[in-house]
Amino acid sequence: MLFKFNNLIQLLFLVLILLNCTSQSKKDAADFFLKGNQALGQKNYAEALRLYDEAIAKNADFSDAYLNKGITLLKLGRVEDAYEVLTEAIRIDPTLTQANLVRSESALDLGRLKEAREDLSQIEKQYQDSTRFHLVKGNLLDAQGNPSLAIPEYDAALRLSKTNVEAYVNRGAVYYRMGSYAEAQSDFETAVALDPAQPQALNNLGLIASKNKRWPQAIGYFDQVLSRDPAEPYSLNNKAYALLQTGKGEDARILIEKSLDKLPKNGYALRNLGIYYQQKGNTSEALNAFNKAIEIAEPVEMLYGLTGQAYMAQKNTSEACKIWKQGVVLKDSLAMAEAAKYCR
Repeated sequence: MLFKFNNLIQLLFLVLILLNCTSQSKKDAADFFLKGNQALGQKNYAEALRLYDEAIAKNADFSDAYLNKGITLLKLGRVEDAYEVLTEAIRIDPTLTQANLVRSESALDLGRLKEAREDLSQIEKQYQDSTRFHLVKGNLLDAQGNPSLAIPEYDAALRLSKTNVEAYVNRGAVYYRMGSYAEAQSDFETAVALDPAQPQALNNLGLIASKNKRWPQAIGYFDQVLSRDPAEPYSLNNKAYALLQTGKGEDARILIEKSLDKLPKNGYALRNLGIYYQQKGNTSEALNAFNKAIEIAEPVEMLYGLTGQAYMAQKNTSEACKIWKQGVVLKDSLAMAEAAKYCR
């Protein structure tokens, strides 16, 4: 499964000037706010959240505190809560355009593409020189199914900041899906040069090596991710696929099971489990895994082609052709080749 960078929100540290503050409550709120910013910068998100809540309790109209609380909630993976808090920040201060930018990211993560587009449209004129704005707009266009329009937005983000690792990773992911593998590899390699531990870029370089059947190189990339996060489910599964291609089925099975323990509905892991059983000659178990992957209804390379091959191994030509024809509609390259060979 291809990795994209998602929702790594830049810290929007706001300078709060309270020269005319006469209220002790507002002074206390400012103190909590600044301590919250410090905790946020230290990635102590639970403490930052507590401090922003203290600031809001002292000053209910403190829009900047709502903004940074929203950022903190995103860091904690509480996207729905973040969206609501950012909406409150905008209600209190409609000119707080940073909140629109961050809310657009949360909307995108929630699949609310219309709301994300509206937030970006509202601030577009003010944010033409913002690398973050162009990055988020690129992410939105890609999510809307317009990858060719997303590329220029990532280009703009990188013109404004040549060290924007997220932009390289996300542009590379778009290039990969478009079949522009050389451009994708270049972007992922640049991202790793800027951040040698960047897991999405390392994983994606492993996928490109796998596509080129450079299995030891692919395993090396996946191992770099797993050395820092041994339970990372996508790299576990991607390494397993490389092991399946090099005759190490039992080692692969262990990694697939670990991956599925973390993400039971990972279609790629189920596909790889099916490949393992097919290699073992256990066609019924292979079909069970393949069909579970199909039920998830997410794109998985070669899934329909492999499923049809398993039916064909059972001499069930009609079912094989049925599944291959479904794969043809979904542009499964293996299904297309098998359907052309066996089905009329």
